[in-house]
Amino acid sequence: MGEILCIGNPIVDVFVNIDYSLTVKYGIHESHQHIDSEKARALMNEPSIDYARAVKSSGGGAANTAKIASMLGMKTVFTGCIGQDEHAKFFEKELTDAGVTTQLVKSQEKTGLCFVCKYSGEKRFAASPAAALELTEENIEESLFNNAEVVVIDGYILDRRPLVQHILLKASKRGIPAMLDAASVFQMRKKAEEILTYSRSFPIIIFMNADEAIAFYYTIRKTRDEEIFTSDKDKETMILRDVCPLLKIITDGELFPVVVVKLGGRGAIVAAGGHIYREETFTIIPRDSTGAGDAFGAAFISAWIRGKSLSDCASLGNKVAREILEVPGTHIKSEKLVKFAKMLKK
Repeated sequence: MGEILCIGNPIVDVFVNIDYSLTVKYGIHESHQHIDSEKARALMNEPSIDYARAVKSSGGGAANTAKIASMLGMKTVFTGCIGQDEHAKFFEKELTDAGVTTQLVKSQEKTGLCFVCKYSGEKRFAASPAAALELTEENIEESLFNNAEVVVIDGYILDRRPLVQHILLKASKRGIPAMLDAASVFQMRKKAEEILTYSRSFPIIIFMNADEAIAFYYTIRKTRDEEIFTSDKDKETMILRDVCPLLKIITDGELFPVVVVKLGGRGAIVAAGGHIYREETFTIIPRDSTGAGDAFGAAFISAWIRGKSLSDCASLGNKVAREILEVPGTHIKSEKLVKFAKMLKK
């Protein structure tokens, strides 16, 4: 059906400004947390929030990857479970307008929402996956894998082990590698050993950011994360000193796994075949960083499918992610990515 098959949690990101009283009222205390469907509906109907001016964007890691890859000229397919409400229509329209072929499972549950709450200079994510959690292995049809060169798996579905294993088995039987993004530090701390096991059994490309890479290192080493990092440079130093030697061992002697560490404004590191590749970039002041990591992954995997070198893959990832930093979520116009789509054709 497409070159890139993306499977994950379809979510609508809603960007809102809130004050302290609302963080208390809705229990939004963590930087990343889940809220139930009832609380999400109440927050969506909160009279003190001006939703007429709120920005919405299709979201979820795999959906973001599909959307950006499609804008880069790739043939992409997305599957996941949504509701039958106005948010479902919005989500599907955003993806189809971007050129993504959607094969969506419909549920009686509400479409998943993620509130990106800006509060006192910081950002808090309150997600209610709702219908997204109803996707099962029975929904993953054989035809989805036709013509696929990479299968993208949303890191947030790692909790559904039968589903993940089902996807990996179907992909590997066809010789299709999987791309897996760690999704969050919390997920990495829970799933690092599971991800490592998958990397030994299936052809896989693993993406993680700096914090997730550090969590991966400490979890695999079975030591407590006791270092305090005051800057991105400190994190980079620790990753180069401690994490990279571990990644060299994990990737030594094989085509897979490939491990990509996204360092934001400090570029990216790629571990493959027992070697470390470093691709730097320059820092900008972001309008919003939501979805930038997914955009990096979309560009990287698109370049990889087109036969580009790992350094070129990381370089394109850096450039496309930088464009996403200028907009809320992946709410970007396709013309902004035309020049990068042309690069993939060279």
